[in-house]
Amino acid sequence: MSLAERIAAYREYLREVLGGLYHGMIEHPAYELIEKEAEDREDEFLLACFADAFGVPSPASYYTAELLPYLAEEFEQWERRMWDRSSVIERKGQQYHF
Repeated sequence: MSLAERIAAYREYLREVLGGLYHGMIEHPAYELIEKEAEDREDEFLLACFADAFGVPSPASYYTAELLPYLAEEFEQWERRMWDRSSVIERKGQQYHF
């Protein structure tokens, strides 16, 4: 193996290591925060649309019932998440460092 090939291999290795380090230190925590924020926004939207699923009267629920066929998968996951109070409290506690 020539010196130029060893240098190229070392550069590739270094690029991979530094890329992984950057992803682990900078990108990954940001992705987690973005995902949690998006999930919170989705929860708020679905609660505003389908509050009557939890016994909270809402006049908007009559009109937003038309959205249910389009949001059926998300609605089932959201409903399961909301009924599991320990996971909701745990997620919010992590978010606010309790």
